[in-house]
Amino acid sequence: MNILKTWGNDLLQLMGMSEDMAIQYESFVVLLFIILGAYVIDSICNNIVLKVFTQIARKTQNVWDDLIVERKIIHKFINIVPSLFIYIMLPFAFSEETQGEVLDVLRRLCEVYIIAISVRFVYVSLGLLHEVYNRKESMKNKPVKGFVQIIQVLVIVVGVICVIAVLINKSPITLLAGLGASAAILTLVFKDTILGFIAGIQLSSNDMLRPGDWITVDKYKADGEVIDVTLYAVKVKNWDNTVTTIPPYALISDSFQNWRNMFESGGRRIKRSINIDMNSVRFCTPDMLERFRKINYVSDYIDKKEEELKAYNEAHNIDNSILVNGRRQTNLGVFRAYLLNYLKNHPGVNKDLICMVRHLQPTDKGIPVELYCFSSNRAWEIYEQLQADIFDHVLAIIPEFGLHVFQNVSGYDLSTLKIGNK
Repeated sequence: MNILKTWGNDLLQLMGMSEDMAIQYESFVVLLFIILGAYVIDSICNNIVLKVFTQIARKTQNVWDDLIVERKIIHKFINIVPSLFIYIMLPFAFSEETQGEVLDVLRRLCEVYIIAISVRFVYVSLGLLHEVYNRKESMKNKPVKGFVQIIQVLVIVVGVICVIAVLINKSPITLLAGLGASAAILTLVFKDTILGFIAGIQLSSNDMLRPGDWITVDKYKADGEVIDVTLYAVKVKNWDNTVTTIPPYALISDSFQNWRNMFESGGRRIKRSINIDMNSVRFCTPDMLERFRKINYVSDYIDKKEEELKAYNEAHNIDNSILVNGRRQTNLGVFRAYLLNYLKNHPGVNKDLICMVRHLQPTDKGIPVELYCFSSNRAWEIYEQLQADIFDHVLAIIPEFGLHVFQNVSGYDLSTLKIGNK
């Protein structure tokens, strides 16, 4: 320290200053040279270190070092070096005995600057880590953005506390202890942040939600793909291209439907019924059976069923002169067999998952016949097209079995009846 001051004093005297004036200004000369040294260090870091790192990053196959260059992470870190140099060298310019207050103020300003740069560096580094994390295929669908955001918020809070502690010359631990007494107020102010953080932990740990999932939340009228999961909001792009924003904790407190397992499974369910007029259901006559045998999907079924029923009726000495006796085929039963074989032979229906045709509870609107199967393709457009094609065929084939679809009376029916009466 004394050597630098002596050197500064000699330089000022060579420039024509008196000894007393040189002693007064020698500290400022040393300070100027410290600033000049910091500028030289900053130039070396930016023009040499950065260029070397950039060249190395371009030659490697890693993604993270390229992102460091693109996001200028090293630029933000290098800014700490000149400020550290100034902080370390300041005592050589000002002695605590003669210029204690000036030295203290300058060192505090350096500390504030170093803390601010450090906070910014850590903040952007966390964002970089999240981006690198998302680029991995195995981690792509795990929503960690909320965790990164809460850590970034904590880094900023700690940085602000440290800056305040430096400015008021108090220990950061003392300030943190004082904040503990204000925990209730902080909890109220940061309620959404705390709830979002806890909800994010639950959503992630239980694998309840990922970006790219199709979810349905009736309460918020959300039905679409999750495009972003943050600390404060889950963004859902609906199928009408609108975006619904939902608080993360709402997905924990309320129920929502996630369609991910459907896409990961082998098929998408088709579950739809058609009401058959019960007045059109009847026993099959020999003529009807002969006509039904010409239909490919039920010809073998009819023959096997006839043999089974004939054996049963003979074994129980059934009087076949009365139709109600014994067991007999019905047009509705043959129709169900046809639909089942039709679905099992359809190229768009998954053969490995459950496939059945069943009756539901009869109502005043007829007897519902439900088709229950799974589409091989889970894409929405193809799924809807397949479902429509199947039921187009079902509606068209119903009259071939002597059945009628139940339908409420319409204006067309009344006009047709009126014309018939005339």
